[in-house]
Amino acid sequence: MRLYLMRHGQASNMADTDHERPLTQKGRSRSESTARILANLEITPDVIFASPRVRAQETAQIISEAINVPVTTSDLVNFSFDIDSLEVLIGGMEYDAEVLFVGHNPSMSEVAEELTGTSISLKTGAIACVDVDPDDLEAGQLQWLVTSKIFAAIDD
Repeated sequence: MRLYLMRHGQASNMADTDHERPLTQKGRSRSESTARILANLEITPDVIFASPRVRAQETAQIISEAINVPVTTSDLVNFSFDIDSLEVLIGGMEYDAEVLFVGHNPSMSEVAEELTGTSISLKTGAIACVDVDPDDLEAGQLQWLVTSKIFAAIDD
């Protein structure tokens, strides 16, 4: 199974609540670059799971539109995202399924670390691609990790 763990794009601090923080223009622009690169690489996961927070929803929607994969909103991808949440979300999926998660730090980085045994810190907009055996999640292999800055540079 291939998992893509993505931290939402750069978000504004100007909102009434943390839940409502939208992407900044830079966050939106870099998410659009990321989306174009994913589309060019023909990366089309079977499903996109996103946190209900505005910045994650906006990031996921930008990706969704570029790769034509619908977004499923789940509170399991919110700040409390962990291996148990991941197991619930991928439960019953085929072994060759591909799943994109769009959420927050520190939980997104912590799950990537737990899956791979590697120290990982996802910057805003970064994606870690991890291959896992659904029956042994803690033996995953990091395939690649790309920051939004690199996606934007490639897209220029």
